[in-house]
Amino acid sequence: MSSSSKYSLPPALLLAIISIESRFKETAKGPNNATGLMQVVPSAHRKLARDLDLTDPEDNIEVGSAILHGYMKSAQGDLDAALKSYGGSRAYAEKVSLRAKTFEPAASAEAASASGQ
Repeated sequence: MSSSSKYSLPPALLLAIISIESRFKETAKGPNNATGLMQVVPSAHRKLARDLDLTDPEDNIEVGSAILHGYMKSAQGDLDAALKSYGGSRAYAEKVSLRAKTFEPAASAEAASASGQ
């Protein structure tokens, strides 16, 4: 996941968000026209989504990661606050944090494989 590196977000965190938001369904549609893996709302993020296809998994993860990164900056690095902004509640932030722990072993193995270890 290149967006993980680009925005300094743990791969397990992005996988957790994707699993909760779309259950890994690339064509997922939600309320307010939320689209794709990370359920990006195009009207709320026009500048980030401009010229990108939110139904394309790579583009969707890029935009979703950029959104979360922006929330992290606004929250001065507070992950819980950023996740609350992304998902709308403290319960969402807690759910993502717990789910991310289940993805950490797989994300670590993928990172080791990518680095040739």
